[in-house]
Amino acid sequence: MDPSIVGRYIILLQAVSVIIVAALLISKSRYFAEVLEGRPSSKSQLILLLFFGAVSIYGSIIGIDLFGARINVRDLGPLVGGLACGPIVGLGAGFIGAAFRMTEGGFTALPCSLAVLMAGVLGGLVYLWKGKFPGVMLSVALAVLYELFHMGLVLVLASPYSLAAEVVRAAVGPMVLSNAAGMFIFALIIAGVISERETRADRDRYQRELQKKQAELAVAADIQKSLLPDNVPSLAGFDLAATAIPAKEVGGDFYDFITGNGGNGMVIADVSGKSVSAALFMALSRVVVRASAAPGKSVAEALRDANDLIVSNSGSENSGMFVTLFLGALNSSSKEMTYANAGHNPPLLYRAEHNVIEKLEVTGAALGMMSGLEYEERQIAFHADDVLVMYTDGVVEAMNGKGELFGLKRLESSMKASAHSSAKSIMERIMGDLSQFCGSEEQSDDITAIVVKAI
Repeated sequence: MDPSIVGRYIILLQAVSVIIVAALLISKSRYFAEVLEGRPSSKSQLILLLFFGAVSIYGSIIGIDLFGARINVRDLGPLVGGLACGPIVGLGAGFIGAAFRMTEGGFTALPCSLAVLMAGVLGGLVYLWKGKFPGVMLSVALAVLYELFHMGLVLVLASPYSLAAEVVRAAVGPMVLSNAAGMFIFALIIAGVISERETRADRDRYQRELQKKQAELAVAADIQKSLLPDNVPSLAGFDLAATAIPAKEVGGDFYDFITGNGGNGMVIADVSGKSVSAALFMALSRVVVRASAAPGKSVAEALRDANDLIVSNSGSENSGMFVTLFLGALNSSSKEMTYANAGHNPPLLYRAEHNVIEKLEVTGAALGMMSGLEYEERQIAFHADDVLVMYTDGVVEAMNGKGELFGLKRLESSMKASAHSSAKSIMERIMGDLSQFCGSEEQSDDITAIVVKAI
């Protein structure tokens, strides 16, 4: 390659390097930030058009004289200004660059001045078309095509034609390459600034959502805590214990003790879903079950009425919300319990005499699934030292670091190992074994349980 041609490339690329440094500085300014945010002030637009106009002037000054014309990168400033900042900046910068070019004179003054003005106009129009900076690839393609257009203007408007053709032949390669290279780096800088701002905006939005989520969880936790009984009642012939350990992601577990049904009612339940919606559905379910478990009603009737009330008052058939619930009524005199199980985990009944564990199976569907459901009622008799453990799935589905579940077998082992103890000690053994099994693994669901021991 002709050394003189290599020199032209080097000089123009040096000019582009200086422009890039200036571009990096302006892209970090609050004036450019206002444009990116879609709220440019008059002052910001003025400063930016002066900056890109100055870039165009510098592109002219640093150019290479050739046959009375100048090989340059003056189009770069107005074109980038229009693409990145809109039509006002593009047109203003183009006008400044065009005016300066006219003062330099020469036989290509008219086409080159017109080209620099039109560069700003084109950049602004593309900005309006896309509604934002068009990106790296489109910007570079525009820079290449525009310099070819610039060369065409010179051929059409400059005279004599033979000299114009000679200028175009010598200038087209360096101008296309240098303007494309400049645009590429310019566009990368702008795209990087935009990406950085979007990342920051995403982070800020995430922080706001996280704060909102934490506030919602706090509300849900307060609701959940306020609805749990303040203490476990005393009941002749039985020893009772209960616990509820909420997870960080609040769910809808709850337990309750109700006087009615010819004895003393106990409820353990688990609402579908998480967060505030689950807590509110839990509150509704608790109130409805309490209202439905009126004296004189069987547990089956209580669940039937509760289900219909939940469906009619919550729209759960459409929302997909439901609650699994076990309702049992203890009779101190007969030491019997009448119960119905609405889709809940089957409670475990330890028979002390034979050292075996029985399950109190499901007798109907979860509450809130659909109206008109019926529930089967069953009865069990307690003997001395028999133990009943009611629990939610947070107990058996608790997971350790290996991804293993605590499961029914471990729960049954904990029950048998502590069955000779008080209800409180049995609960402590179950919770201790559960904690030891999970180790440092984070709790993912509420853990709720009731222990009933016949004495």
